[in-house]
Amino acid sequence: MPTTEETEVALSIDISRRGREIQGSPIRKLAAVAEARKRQGVTVYHLNIGQPDLPTPPAVLDAIHHFDHTTIAYAPSNGLAPAVTAWKKYFTHHGVSFAENEIIVTAGGSEAIIFALCAVCDTDDEVIVFEPFYTNYNGFATIANVRLRAVPLSISNGFHLPPEEEIERHITARTRAILFCNPSNPTGTIYTREELQRLVNLSRKHGLFLLSDEVYREFAYDAPAISIADFPEIRDRAIVLDSCSKRFNVCGARIGALASHNADVVSAALKFGMARLSVATVDQLAVAPLLSDPETYTRPIVEEFRRRRDVVIDGLRSIPGVTYYKPEGAFYIVVGLPVKDAEHFSRWLIEEFTLENETVLVAPAPGFYATPGKGTNEVRLAFMLNEAHLHRSLRILKAALEAYHAKFGS
Repeated sequence: MPTTEETEVALSIDISRRGREIQGSPIRKLAAVAEARKRQGVTVYHLNIGQPDLPTPPAVLDAIHHFDHTTIAYAPSNGLAPAVTAWKKYFTHHGVSFAENEIIVTAGGSEAIIFALCAVCDTDDEVIVFEPFYTNYNGFATIANVRLRAVPLSISNGFHLPPEEEIERHITARTRAILFCNPSNPTGTIYTREELQRLVNLSRKHGLFLLSDEVYREFAYDAPAISIADFPEIRDRAIVLDSCSKRFNVCGARIGALASHNADVVSAALKFGMARLSVATVDQLAVAPLLSDPETYTRPIVEEFRRRRDVVIDGLRSIPGVTYYKPEGAFYIVVGLPVKDAEHFSRWLIEEFTLENETVLVAPAPGFYATPGKGTNEVRLAFMLNEAHLHRSLRILKAALEAYHAKFGS
């Protein structure tokens, strides 16, 4: 019989390195505190998360309510035929041509990115990203056992790409791809054709895949967003990653897509899709009509967020000491605050501060970086609220900074 000590040793077990190291979300980390404040009667304005407050199109809800199949069956692993066809029509509408056998319907853009990383990288291979980047790239890379190599960007030029040679310095023998978001979450930056050409040149020179996260394509306020599929010289290396979530206000539907002219990439993604069986049947059918006629739905949404962006910029102008730029797309902005520790300020703001029994929840920016020590005085704001609430939120933020300096110093 084993002794008690031996039994205790046998029961001592560790989870995986992946499980230990995966990053928690800086977007959601203070959400529980916000809910506690609400229960205390405090109004909380959410500037922390990209959850649009606009209604989902009635066509989606009607399709769900009138689903007339007697069984909700598995969908094909590459997607239901109506959804695949709808994605093809959607891309064509935006001047990008993919055959139906070059498209895999995924569980949101998140699964598309994970499938792409797993398709092009082996364990401990490297992927270039530009920081600050969408924070969940950290988590996706951990799931795929991929290492991110971050190229730093600067708030001083609105987080546009550095020269080609600066990006090239970060490429190693293990680099397999460049992953980027255009228009960008968290910065709202739209890369110009010339900037994208730098990535195309590096792809050709070093044999790299280009993984282009284009989920905010329509949210382009000052210049159109250009797809990586618009560069025929890297036809076999470009992978477009997309999602219905934001453009149609259907974040909970979780319908995305991976599209590529590279048959091996699509074949690998399909096999990953087989392993997870299928994407939700009802959701695919519900969003398909929107993809087939996107502009009817997206045009008014984009104009609404253009106005919201301008409200945020006007509000920031009134706050002393903040560093900001005018985002060209998406609905995010990274703001430099006149504080040393944005994490501490953000927590204090939601835990302790109120103005007339109201406060604001923001996302501390360090979680959008891979390099330790970066973004320590920055926060990401998502302008998801209506104009009146955005005005109010910026007023609260200004008052909070004044109170924070009075309490803690600069």
